[in-house]
Amino acid sequence: MRIAVLSDIHGNSLALDAALADINSVGVDSYWILGDLVALGPDPVGVLERLAKIQNCYIVRGNTDRYVVSGDRPPPFAADLDRDSEMIRVFAEVAGTFAWTQGAITQAGWFDWLSQLPLELRLTLPDGTNCLGVHAAPGADDGDGIDKDMPDADLRKALAGCAADLICAGHVHQPLNRKVDKWHILNPGSISIPRLPILQAS
Repeated sequence: MRIAVLSDIHGNSLALDAALADINSVGVDSYWILGDLVALGPDPVGVLERLAKIQNCYIVRGNTDRYVVSGDRPPPFAADLDRDSEMIRVFAEVAGTFAWTQGAITQAGWFDWLSQLPLELRLTLPDGTNCLGVHAAPGADDGDGIDKDMPDADLRKALAGCAADLICAGHVHQPLNRKVDKWHILNPGSISIPRLPILQAS
């Protein structure tokens, strides 16, 4: 069974088209989309229209999807503005971006669809491997996520109680292929807004 795993599209339909073209050239049985579909990019509706046309496509919500439909917001928060006047500009940009995205998907009829996305996906592969698909970490669509530099002890805490053998997560915008104890963790990286590695001076 071949599963295409994508994450963090962030309203970028051009980047999604390029990824889907690559996937279609090799063929897959199903798609797992690990959240953060619409916010921050120029074409949230186009992204949802493309995803809706894909056969055997399973999607979880990301934290920014939740922000769009719930009114929750990432930092900075209103309480932070008294401490740092520069935060006023950032606060206004964040509020404006999410309000614009919410308006776009509402006008196009996608609000209810986005609001009903599940927190996680579960699948047992033909070989018996139990798979879990999430945005950030088991049971969470936000927080620190699962980073490539996370110490094993912290990773064990993040995965405590998780019965899956293979965990697919996004959120941190960097590819990951890591094993600790019984768990194999994969992150496909992001379709949009990649987090570039920090180059060390030689």
